[in-house]
Amino acid sequence: MADLIQKGLAWLDDQRHAHMTQTVLYVRDTENASYVVELLATIGRTEFEQVDEFGIVHKLQSRDFLIRAADLVLNSELTLPKAGDRVRETVGAQTFVYEVMAPGGEPPWRYSDPYRKALRIHTKHVATE
Repeated sequence: MADLIQKGLAWLDDQRHAHMTQTVLYVRDTENASYVVELLATIGRTEFEQVDEFGIVHKLQSRDFLIRAADLVLNSELTLPKAGDRVRETVGAQTFVYEVMAPGGEPPWRYSDPYRKALRIHTKHVATE
């Protein structure tokens, strides 16, 4: 018998992907080239807490992009997000540029499900064009 939880999560991911996504560009720049892939992403957020040297707790929020892991193909290779990559989200006439990163030594991405089908990519807004 197939894993019912896995089937249910696959169905939920299909619904998320079909009804809760928008097109974004994922960009990785290297010394030799720039790689770009168009992805369907669900917009989310994660709240982080950081304690400074005085013991004061600061709350930070990242803009998250949830994508299918199988869709992140750069230079014909399946890859994982890296700190420093960029996500470009166009809204009307403006393009918002987000850099892949997370505060306080947290990883810049994580799997969003136990079966590693979806990625949650943490970003910070760095520019508006």
